[in-house]
Order: sequence, then C-alpha cells, then structure tokens
Amino acid sequence: MRAYHVTSHDAPPAIRDISIPEPGAGQIRVKVESCGLNFADLLMMSGTYQETPPLPFTLGMEVAGTVDAIGPQTAGFAPGDRVAVFGGQGGLAEYGCFDSARAVHLPADMPFRDAAAFQVAYGTSHLALSHRAQLAPGETLLVLGAAGGVGLTAVEIGKVMGARVVACARGADKLAAARAAGADVLIDAATDDIRTVMKDLGGADVVYDPVGGDQFAAAFRSCRPEARILCIGFASGEVPQIKANHLLVKNITVHGLYWGGYLNFRPEVLTGSLATLMAWYADGKIKPHVSHTLPLEQAAAGLELLRSRKSTGKVVIEMS
Repeated sequence: MRAYHVTSHDAPPAIRDISIPEPGAGQIRVKVESCGLNFADLLMMSGTYQETPPLPFTLGMEVAGTVDAIGPQTAGFAPGDRVAVFGGQGGLAEYGCFDSARAVHLPADMPFRDAAAFQVAYGTSHLALSHRAQLAPGETLLVLGAAGGVGLTAVEIGKVMGARVVACARGADKLAAARAAGADVLIDAATDDIRTVMKDLGGADVVYDPVGGDQFAAAFRSCRPEARILCIGFASGEVPQIKANHLLVKNITVHGLYWGGYLNFRPEVLTGSLATLMAWYADGKIKPHVSHTLPLEQAAAGLELLRSRKSTGKVVIEMS
C-alpha cells in the first residue's frame, strides 16, 4: 500500500510502498478514504510534537473510512462499518490499524470528507469552550485564528452555545469564512487593533487562542474581570509568557487544552463531547468547512497550506 512516510526529522516525508498492516488485539483495520491534516502533523515532521512517534512512521492523525478487518478480542465493530478514528498517526495511507477505543461509528449520511475534518477540530473547540471555560449564553467570546482548522469550529460552537462571537483573522477572505460560520463581529488582524475593538465591545469573557505571540498579548489586555483564556496552540511560533500578577489583578484564569490527552486520563469526557457533536451535526447545527481536498500525491502541498496559513477550516487528503 502507499503511505506518506517519515523516515527522518531532517528530510521531508515521501510516499512509499509498505506492507498492509494486520490488526492486533483490540484493533480494527480501516480502508482509509479521507484523512484530515492538522498543524500537529507539521510538528511531528520536525520531531517537536509532544507525542511524536518513533521513526519511521506514517503521518495523519484523524481518518475516516471502512472497517475491513478485525483483530482478536475486538468488540463493537464489524467489517463494512463506516468509522472515524483519531489514531494520532498512520492516517495518510491506504490502510491503517487503530485501537478500536479510538474509533466512532459514523451517521449514515455523514460523508467521509466531513468525518475526516471533524474530530480534532470540533473536539478541541467543544472541550475547550464547554468543559474548560464553561462558556455561558450571552458572554463575549474572542476567537483568534478564527479561520483556521480549530478557530472556525470555535466560532461555530460559540454561536451554538449562545455567545456573542468576535472573530479575529487576517484578510477579507478569512474573515468572510468566519462570518459565514456565525461570527457577530470581525477583527482583521492585519489592520485592526484587537484591544481597541474589544474595549469598544466591553471586553472578552472568554478568549480562544490557537495563535499565541502578539495576538495573545493584545487579547489578554482585552479581558474583562474573571475572564477565561484558552491556550490551544502557538501557530505564530511564539509561546506567550504570562505575568502572574496580571492574572491576580483582573481575576483571570488561563486554561491549557490538549484534546488528545483526555484519551489517557478522562476518556469519557472526550467520548461524551464527540457524542454531543455528532448529534449537533445530525441536527444541522454544525458543518465542517473544508477549503482544500487533495489526493495523497499532493499531501506535501496540503501541509504547506497549513504552514503558510493559506487554508481556511480544514485540509483533507483523499486516498482515491
């Protein structure tokens, strides 16, 4: 089978022919149809992600496809089942073996492309806003990087949860995507001053930040008393340094959120969140935004779209 394989952190991945894997105990083998790309894939390539697998490995954290084989001692799935899987790796290949505990059944009317764009982005935003920040109806939510893979879902989910959503992104096209996702107020990161706009709006109750850097600093200064800041990632490349005395003065709380980590210590929180999100999808409340769909041969181009921030929403690789 073909797989987008990493053999060195100092060389780019390449498509290689490797053996089709056999599922082990508690595993399912999936014929992969679609694989969603994530910023974490770029970090894995360089060996800087917190859960980078040992070399060699196949990139691709989240997939959708059809179960075609079952390993020993595996319950709940059968060949032919349509599933989505957060495997953490192995998704940019024609077949992959994954722990069945990381798989969910798909609604009959959910396309594989939507499913591959769903788990990480929506799961991250829902856990962050509901479980960590406990966003309440009527509160003001400031979303940085609001047209990116997770940012756009934060806009959508914020609206479903009843917040006033302020979307910050760079350029008219990205702001248009945020507006279409339900944003009430738009801030152009290229030309507008975040703090000034937010001051005019009365400040932020919750800040959702996958960017870091200067935007974090501006958003921090835009917070109302008792605001909650969600640290989702650092796409700017700059990890913010937070002065604890400033947290104290304004009674601000900062939450870290690593979605995949919940699989290790509170998996029921993650699976419950996904169940809620699947129900919202079935009810038409949320809809994945995929700006680019590319074949496996163009996986490098898809990752470059993420690196250069030229995509909106998700980039999905399709195997056929």
